[in-house]
Amino acid sequence: MKMTAIAIDDEPVALSVISAHAEKVPFMELKRTFTNAFEAMDYLRREKIDLLFLDIKMPDISGLDFLSGLHEPPMTIFTTAYSEHAVQSFELDAIDYLLKPFSLARFLKACNKAHSLLTLKADKPQGPPVQDYIFIKSGYEQFKINFTEILYVESAGNYVQFVTADRKVLSRLSMQEALALLPAGQFTRVHRSYIVANTQVDRIDRSSVYIGTAEIPVGAAFAEAVSKISGEG
Repeated sequence: MKMTAIAIDDEPVALSVISAHAEKVPFMELKRTFTNAFEAMDYLRREKIDLLFLDIKMPDISGLDFLSGLHEPPMTIFTTAYSEHAVQSFELDAIDYLLKPFSLARFLKACNKAHSLLTLKADKPQGPPVQDYIFIKSGYEQFKINFTEILYVESAGNYVQFVTADRKVLSRLSMQEALALLPAGQFTRVHRSYIVANTQVDRIDRSSVYIGTAEIPVGAAFAEAVSKISGEG
């Protein structure tokens, strides 16, 4: 499966490095590079791509703010000379975080990770799920969880936890990977840190959804998706 990508960096030299590395990745096509983040934002409104290489320190807008402002962001790999933003980047569900200068081997490792996730999404069955449960790896164990048991999924650093009425199962997954495991149409991402089971939602207001006693925030970028839970979207 071919993976399409673009790169954003205010330094042309950095874009040249990404372009040179990308040419050596057989499963990826780097469609465009941008030194202007707002031109890239306009491109993303018109074109669908799978992967975004994104610098963090840029003159007009930071990469973190850029990604936060996208309604349906593609998979993202941050490329930066600064390590202090690593935690925040993973809170934004980044696939990886490449510290400049990075080698071809490290670049390829990040691309392979993104491609694996893309393949996982493509292989996900369409329509009603073939099975009504998943097995979630937690530590050295695998836990069976029925889809109907899940109340919501919450990000916890480099992990996510699947929350049911009587237990929480912690697993080393990204939010994108967790969402890819769940049946489409039954679960909705309402915040960068939360996925909810649609049938478990008791109440919705402008800033939150409620499941039992749990109040779950609604991210501005996910408001449209939340409206579809109540049939308004």
